[in-house]
Amino acid sequence: MKKYNLLLLLMSLSVIALAQSNYNLLIGTYTNTGKSEGIYTYNFNTINGNTKLKQVTKDVANPSFLVLSPDKKFAYAVNETGPTSTVSAFKYNAATGAFTFLNKVDSEGADPCYLTADNDNVIVANYSGGSLAVFKRKANGSLSNAALVIKHTGKSIDTKGRQESAHVHMVKFTPDKKFLIVNDLGEDRVYTYNYNPKSKDKVLTIKSVLKTNPGTGPRHITFSPNGKFAYLAHEFNGSITGFYYKNGTLNKIQEIGTAPKDFAGKIDGADIHVSADGKFLYETNRGDANSISVFSILPTGILKFVETVSTLGKGPRNFAIDPSGKFLLVAHQYTNNVVIFKRNAITGKLTDSGKRIEVGAPVCLVFTK
Repeated sequence: MKKYNLLLLLMSLSVIALAQSNYNLLIGTYTNTGKSEGIYTYNFNTINGNTKLKQVTKDVANPSFLVLSPDKKFAYAVNETGPTSTVSAFKYNAATGAFTFLNKVDSEGADPCYLTADNDNVIVANYSGGSLAVFKRKANGSLSNAALVIKHTGKSIDTKGRQESAHVHMVKFTPDKKFLIVNDLGEDRVYTYNYNPKSKDKVLTIKSVLKTNPGTGPRHITFSPNGKFAYLAHEFNGSITGFYYKNGTLNKIQEIGTAPKDFAGKIDGADIHVSADGKFLYETNRGDANSISVFSILPTGILKFVETVSTLGKGPRNFAIDPSGKFLLVAHQYTNNVVIFKRNAITGKLTDSGKRIEVGAPVCLVFTK
């Protein structure tokens, strides 16, 4: 009897371990390439890095960036289609990985490229439109028409390129959720807005504006898990600016490059994230570089270079560290695959696992249960 009970216990523990090791990996794509059908849901095993397709949500135009509601019951996607761009709301089924369409609304600006969500609102960054828009969430998860639209009107020094006008590239809540950080690549500015989620017409009010180095193009920002530090990736030169963060204020502590000093090609900085343990920072470059750089984070928040390696594809638009911290996945927009790296939690270094996900024009990766 004791052996039987022990066997049952071991079997139960195995089932629990198996369940805990499996996550959904959501992949947003560009459908206008003709190689993607919409939003993809894969099962990802954090023990061995194996993946299996669970679901494809079709008839969604260019769902290039995705976000889940805090309770994981709903999902929101931008539909990046130029002047006709919209934002779509879905009911999300974690068990099947399916997205059920609820509604879509005008994004209130061309080419939305990023969005974030909390219990009250979905906030969207419109790249070509140079604007950000706030949409109220209804009880059933659907979206109202825009409750607030803020249009940036500035420019910066590259007036013949991508700084001839404002280009809002990212909207991100600060760790304390009291403020919204907005990166404007076209203006070389980082805006901090006071956030009042319940307000009807003053959800966002300006707190401060930070000017970055002219011609660098601030793109994405990430925070350390303890909320004390922030790291800003610049698209045009691939540099990273480190900040102390407190009460909605960013104070610069460091600026560091991610490409060799003699690198002559196009860099195109893309994505930036800190590992869950707060010990390492990663940043991707596209263009001619197609690389990912690794930095250790000192207790002071200062970055120390570890290594730069090839992402083994072209156009590493977005990347994500899996929930176990053992793998780092890079989505390649132009080589139509996701490369799965093994990640050393002690050194932060990356090695190729040899595993790939073949999917058309992947540009956003989201892990969830």
